[in-house]
Amino acid sequence: MMSKRMKISCVVLLFSLLFAASAFAAEVDPALSGYEAVSGVSGNLKAIGSDTLNNLMALWAEGFKALYPTVKISIEGKGSSTAPPALIEGTAQFGPMSREMKAQEVDEFEKKFGYKPTELKVAVDALAVFVHKDNPIESLSLTQLDAIFSKNRAGGYPNEIATWGDLGLTGEWADKPISLYGRNSASGTYGYFKDVALFKGDYKDTVKEQPGSSAVVQGVASDKYGIGYSGVGYKTADVRIVPLSAGEGDEAFGATAENAYSGDYPLARFLYIYINKNPNEALDPLRAEFIKYIVSKEGQGAVIKDGFYPISKALADLNLEMTGLK
Repeated sequence: MMSKRMKISCVVLLFSLLFAASAFAAEVDPALSGYEAVSGVSGNLKAIGSDTLNNLMALWAEGFKALYPTVKISIEGKGSSTAPPALIEGTAQFGPMSREMKAQEVDEFEKKFGYKPTELKVAVDALAVFVHKDNPIESLSLTQLDAIFSKNRAGGYPNEIATWGDLGLTGEWADKPISLYGRNSASGTYGYFKDVALFKGDYKDTVKEQPGSSAVVQGVASDKYGIGYSGVGYKTADVRIVPLSAGEGDEAFGATAENAYSGDYPLARFLYIYINKNPNEALDPLRAEFIKYIVSKEGQGAVIKDGFYPISKALADLNLEMTGLK
């Protein structure tokens, strides 16, 4: 079984390979081409899946419809686990997910269609840990996060962390219970945080499960002693993002573009869109052009606008090759 350190090393390697040519900043890769509209594009599209990607999908849809006014795009973001069934049942053409499809989900898709779903990496997210803006905590390790959110402490932290004093805060904070906010089990963010930050352990029963990413941030913003996790793009002025380290005694890194691309930030992840692409058939013009728009200079500009981090030209080209568009 792959160790925690090996997994982190693999993530670092993947990010460094895909972003080796880019400046470590939330800027669109200058090598990306601008999108050029074509004729004959019309019809309806539906996306069902990740709440984390909900706003970004809306921005992409808005920009795309400005070029193709007759196109209609509807977006439903109730959690990454809703994407695979929607693709299998044909109720959606795009399945946004904040995590990779699980093996069982891929198998169910392949059982019906005879081929695997096509995975596109469309943006980079630093899954952020939020506290109230007045909270003085300087940093946290993944093992501490595990002891805060999990009932198992599979990461090996010696004691449960229940109050802010357990983390070394003094004064009014010392005896205050930590109030926990998280996502519901349909969410890919819930699953990712469980796998990485909780070392596959179980959440405490006291976690206040929220239906969406913004609800987590709103909960923490209105609760001085709260802590929660959500996509970095959902930050508001009323919360702080806590720098994180991979282990006790390791250097802590902020949830920045540079640290996400380098792999130093331990909760950096790709954001995905899955589609049903028959390897023996070309994509229809509507889906093809929407994908081209997403990976274009304009599409990746929307990624930055929504607070996430853009992909490189190398990764954009890979997405186009995987869908037969390059």
